[in-house]
Amino acid sequence: MKDIVFCSNNCFVLYSAAVQAKSSEHKEPVPSLPQSPMKERPPKAFHQYSNNISTLDVHCLPQLQEKASPPSSPPIMFPPAFEAAKVEAKPDELKVTVKLKPRLKAIHSLDDCRPPSKKWKGMKWKKWSIQIVIPKGSFRPPCEEEIDEFLKKLGTTLKPDPVPKDYRKCCFCHEEGDGLTDGPARLLNLDLDLWVHLNCALWSTEVYETQAGALINVELALRRGLQMKCMFCHKMGATSGCHRLRCTNIYHFTCAIKAQCMFFKDKTMLCPMHKPKGTHEQELSYFAVFRRVYVQRDEVRQIASIVQRGERDHTFRVGSLIFHAVGQLLPQQMQAFHSSKALFPVGYEASRLYWSMRYANRRCRYLCSIEEKDGLPLFVIKVVEQGHEDLVLTDMTPK
Repeated sequence: MKDIVFCSNNCFVLYSAAVQAKSSEHKEPVPSLPQSPMKERPPKAFHQYSNNISTLDVHCLPQLQEKASPPSSPPIMFPPAFEAAKVEAKPDELKVTVKLKPRLKAIHSLDDCRPPSKKWKGMKWKKWSIQIVIPKGSFRPPCEEEIDEFLKKLGTTLKPDPVPKDYRKCCFCHEEGDGLTDGPARLLNLDLDLWVHLNCALWSTEVYETQAGALINVELALRRGLQMKCMFCHKMGATSGCHRLRCTNIYHFTCAIKAQCMFFKDKTMLCPMHKPKGTHEQELSYFAVFRRVYVQRDEVRQIASIVQRGERDHTFRVGSLIFHAVGQLLPQQMQAFHSSKALFPVGYEASRLYWSMRYANRRCRYLCSIEEKDGLPLFVIKVVEQGHEDLVLTDMTPK
């Protein structure tokens, strides 16, 4: 009889004919398998299968002859806990040997619990330590001039050209250049070559600010400040007075800060004699102005005053045009030297930097002027470009 294999739930069970013979109380002897030249197989263990096997497929295992294999290596001895489980059986029953693959676990001894010794200390790594040495006595840091001289001796850096000094002067506090943001702040243009610090004008008694950011009555405050003397520096131009009734103390804005006057959020100020002791809820200690603020002025009158001046030391620029001369018109020329949209004064001269007619991505200078020819205006454009002779273009119309 051949062995029968039942398969269910991924389990394989060998059911031998010897079991059937035992169940029939050994009425019929079971013929033994033919002897083969191979060595005898060990008897297999007896197993009972208790599940329902009526729906299982039954297959017969063919008898395969084992090939002669080379001598195997001696078996590996494992600890008693991992020995193979063996079941003893009778010699005429099927015997199954199951070998469990041991799971190797690291067995720590008492010596492994000790921390590893630092073998390479001092040879390949060292601890980083900081030592700060503080010299005794007073230490004076070097100034910028000393640093520049030291770098110049080393020759390691290139110092850029110095920035041109700002010679613009505030007509209120007489200080040059833009002030600190938390101080006088930036300079605003009041008139031709006339400048004023933003906070110097804003904290003047007569000046107020509109919602659009325009400062009104700055010229009125300037005329009054030219006659008032500061209580701190004793110079003219003071426009910030004490808000206390009948107090005549008046200061420049920068001098008021130096004199420790108290400023309030409602744009009032109290001198050191009348300010309250301690801190106040409405006290203002930060004067930076980042919003748009400008001086309200009559630009038409300002441009007219600039044009009427004969010799000017200033450059008058509108957009990309630089005006050199405005020119003039005589009464007998008014009929022919104007149109419905523009006037053409004789002697007008302006220049403009624009794209070159010869080269792409290069600019040159165009000098525009108006002359008179046969009682009519003559428009002249002179093209000035480096490396070429001046090109003169003329026409009787501005287009």
